[in-house]
Amino acid sequence: MSLKNKLKNNILTLGSWITIGHPSVVDIMASAGFEWLVIDIEHTSIDLSMAHILIATIQANGMKALVRVSKNEEVVIKRILDMGADGIVVPMIKSKKDALETINYAKYPPVGKRGVGLFRAQKYGLGFDEYKKWVNKELVIIAQIEHIEAVNNIEEIITTDGIDGIIIGPYDLSGSMGYPGEYYRDDVKEAIEKVLSICKQKNFPSGFHVIESNPCKLQERIDEGCTFLAYSLDFFFLGDSARDGMKKIKERKK
Repeated sequence: MSLKNKLKNNILTLGSWITIGHPSVVDIMASAGFEWLVIDIEHTSIDLSMAHILIATIQANGMKALVRVSKNEEVVIKRILDMGADGIVVPMIKSKKDALETINYAKYPPVGKRGVGLFRAQKYGLGFDEYKKWVNKELVIIAQIEHIEAVNNIEEIITTDGIDGIIIGPYDLSGSMGYPGEYYRDDVKEAIEKVLSICKQKNFPSGFHVIESNPCKLQERIDEGCTFLAYSLDFFFLGDSARDGMKKIKERKK
């Protein structure tokens, strides 16, 4: 079943986050069995040239390649999709207006207003008609819910035709409430629970970026009903494993 159809049917799907701009990282992450990886070009040094390479590497490893774009902006969304990305995660979607703008940037007329270019996605001019159909059938658009305004407008966002799922960004959400990084505060947890509750009522796929590499934290979100889950990120898997190993070695020496 495709990622688009899993989202449509609210079936659990697991992926992770790429912040280190090297294809070897993707090759290593692929061995874990993720269904998709998100390339982050919002908060990393990954440029568009490396994003192009990483998209191709992710797809070559049998996973879907999603990109968290730098902003909800026409040119970056168009360029990432023309590179052949399977979908986009769009930060700071706060309202239906923002969601409609994303759809306009991502989809061709008459649905949207995306300009036509011929690049990797369109097989360099040989497959535009095929790609045009694919965009309507399989392109995945995820709205990132990471501001208290988005929480207050969550129902209108998830009922916007063309939005396939949402993913909660806990750090920025807590920041928008005046407490950056403190996403376990009661008021931040209440905001998160509000989003999850409304998604559940509407049978809409809710997602969460579980930052910790501890699998128990992922399981907590599964138990809450999230079905689009990003499990930690490349440097946390690397760093946590190294730190844990060194800690155990040092304890044995005592």
